[in-house]
Amino acid sequence: MSNGPPFIVPHPRGFRPRRGLNWAFIGLLYTSFYMCRYNLPLASGAIGSEFHFNKTQIGSIITTALLAYAFGQIINGLLTDRFGGKRAMLIGAAGTIVMNIGFGIASFWGLLGLFVVIRGIDGYMQAFGAPGMVKINAAWFRHNERGGFAGIFGFMINLGRFGINNLGAALLGGFVFLGLIRIPPLHWRWLFWIPAGIALVVGTCMAFIVKDTPEEAGFPPVNPEEETGGHVQAKVSDVFRIIVTNPAIWIVACAYACTGAVRQGIDQWFPLFMREVHHVDFRSTQFQVLAASIPFVASAGSLISGVVSDKVFGGRRAPVAAALYFMETVIILVAAQFHSVNTAIFFLVLISLTANSTHSILGTAAAMDIGGAKMAGFASGVIDSFQYFGGSLAGILLGHLLDRSWGNYFYFMAPFGVVGGLLMLSIVGRVSLAKQPRAVS
Repeated sequence: MSNGPPFIVPHPRGFRPRRGLNWAFIGLLYTSFYMCRYNLPLASGAIGSEFHFNKTQIGSIITTALLAYAFGQIINGLLTDRFGGKRAMLIGAAGTIVMNIGFGIASFWGLLGLFVVIRGIDGYMQAFGAPGMVKINAAWFRHNERGGFAGIFGFMINLGRFGINNLGAALLGGFVFLGLIRIPPLHWRWLFWIPAGIALVVGTCMAFIVKDTPEEAGFPPVNPEEETGGHVQAKVSDVFRIIVTNPAIWIVACAYACTGAVRQGIDQWFPLFMREVHHVDFRSTQFQVLAASIPFVASAGSLISGVVSDKVFGGRRAPVAAALYFMETVIILVAAQFHSVNTAIFFLVLISLTANSTHSILGTAAAMDIGGAKMAGFASGVIDSFQYFGGSLAGILLGHLLDRSWGNYFYFMAPFGVVGGLLMLSIVGRVSLAKQPRAVS
């Protein structure tokens, strides 16, 4: 049976602009999710100082959110394959808006348990975002376009990180609005309220513009071999059976846990690392360079790794991911040997490059390859959940190690690159949609 239409067959007239419009608002909504998620690393120092929380306690907030996100990915991935990607993303948007507003309000009490519960619920609600986004785009992108899509996905994620890094620094340090109005430094709670407002605006636009499938927009399906009768919903029992019995899913998922430990180790702690170890102020040029460089190189790495896996390796993700994991290990070990502020910036940027490159091609492109349009939500959910199971180690465990010494920071991350690389070597050439069983309709 053919794997689908030849790659040289062009898309219908008007398809690409409509797909671009669809993807723009999906991507912007997911960008706003990240602004509502990566506000905590910028606020954690102020929260700790105001309420006398140590790094282990701050880490408990991080770990709870990441674990809730991980379990949410599995549950919500199944729900997404049943309900559709657009509905899932809107549910997640509503949840994170409410929880971010609630986290800011909780600052008036300052109870650790309350922060933990709110951030945990927020983590679960945000877990509707990635499966929903991946499911929609699995229906709009062909197999040999998905690596490139994964790169664009990485760009949208990093746009959110870039946005909150700059917005957060401005809110905490004060800024001049439109060159006319001086806004004084604001309380950290505004790092949660303003991103929630941004998510509300984007989510409203997305609700009216985005379509789940090309058919809903008046175009033929781009992956007819993955669909039945133009429908991409599937029975939960069929999806569950096919995905959980696929060994490639579990190998990719375990490798992705290694990505998560390193990625969250950087993302959750680098602002505090720079402030406490190198005494860098958030308004300083050094911090702004770092805050801008991390998402920039992460986006570049996501795009390049996706395109290379598409064009050079014919849609195979494992060879590219294996090389990135081993490269990451070397960079981390070298980083631990240097102690100046400039070398810290340099190596944090490089580590982010490698971690975010594996993040996009495994969690996005590989999930779509394995799951197809019918099962991409659950495939993405299972794989992505492991990223956050691994990432949860960078919360309370890493926080405990950092309470002892910041010297543990880089050494905590190094083993994960080795394990991830070995896992990817074990499936080189095997992660391909054409070799996976199909769902029944």
